[in-house]
Amino acid sequence: MAVSKRRFCSFLLPLFFTGLGAFFFAGCAPRQEADFSAGTAVRAAGSGGIAALSGAVPERVELGQARGTESSVPYKITEAAGGSKVYFTRDISGSGLLAAYKALGVPVSGKAAIKLHMGEPGNTNFLAPEIVMGLAGEVKASLVDSNTYYGGSRGTTSGHLQAAKDHGFTFAPVDILDSQGEVRLPIKNGKHQKEAILGSHIMDYDWVISVAHFKGHSQAGFGGTFKNLAIGIASPSGKGSIHNKAGGGRFNENGEPFFEKIVEYNKALMDAKPGKMLYINVLNNLSVSCDCDARAPKALMGDIGILASTDPVALEKASLDLIYGSPEEGKRHLIERIESRGGIHQIIYAERLGLGSQQYELIRL
Repeated sequence: MAVSKRRFCSFLLPLFFTGLGAFFFAGCAPRQEADFSAGTAVRAAGSGGIAALSGAVPERVELGQARGTESSVPYKITEAAGGSKVYFTRDISGSGLLAAYKALGVPVSGKAAIKLHMGEPGNTNFLAPEIVMGLAGEVKASLVDSNTYYGGSRGTTSGHLQAAKDHGFTFAPVDILDSQGEVRLPIKNGKHQKEAILGSHIMDYDWVISVAHFKGHSQAGFGGTFKNLAIGIASPSGKGSIHNKAGGGRFNENGEPFFEKIVEYNKALMDAKPGKMLYINVLNNLSVSCDCDARAPKALMGDIGILASTDPVALEKASLDLIYGSPEEGKRHLIERIESRGGIHQIIYAERLGLGSQQYELIRL
């Protein structure tokens, strides 16, 4: 007997939430693939530019119309001589990350925090401890994160510390930022929120260095620096204020309001620590899902490298440009995830709020 796709998907929805139907559910949702056949050559602004890596980029992409984000705009590589400096190395190792940090030429002194995701139990895509070990020793930093909003073992301080230990983050102090409460910082000129609710310990640090594992994300499209700092440093109640609509419910905020809340939390933190933050993205294990997903799939494209900048907007845009400019066929899965959610709006809104510029100069190390 013939069964309609609508009825078939309705049957699978309950299975999805038990994990059994997750494999099949992807076929029920509409997919928006980027058209790479219409790529046009882009000239690099200097040696080592994006175009030098691929020779072509997609001429046009469709951004997540179903999620209410900016509907259809040309995707543009924004590398340009004289833009914000973004340092890039293909050496994904402790020495590579340390070289990227030193290239910034900004000495870190006093009490320093390295904000990173130390991995959900079961996840295998998170940053390997040895990648950040050298930097932690160089600046004598603590490794910091806040407890989760969704629960799980990382929803408690003791469970979070155990997960960090189990994943090998034993070479530096680990500080769960909300273990003794939260702090509220004002958000200036925000559209959605007046304050950011963060783990209170973040105010104990003179410097914050974001070391983000750049990858896809089921809700944000991609997770890089902005998500690492906003969702990562927010206390559980702060995470709830980002994920939830004002009228109630849990994890029901999507599209532009969700992205803008993430960026507004970044603004609150950056305003509180002017000139005392540095930003690093590691583009490896480029899964379509985040490190909070215990069953995140393996990457379907190869590793790219490490990028560092004092401009978080430029850093995020350069990271996206390198993915779009990759010659690998497997990139389409990650790009589809980003576009179907309209994730680039994180970068657009951050530039509007004055957090940086999409114009950047890529400097290869």
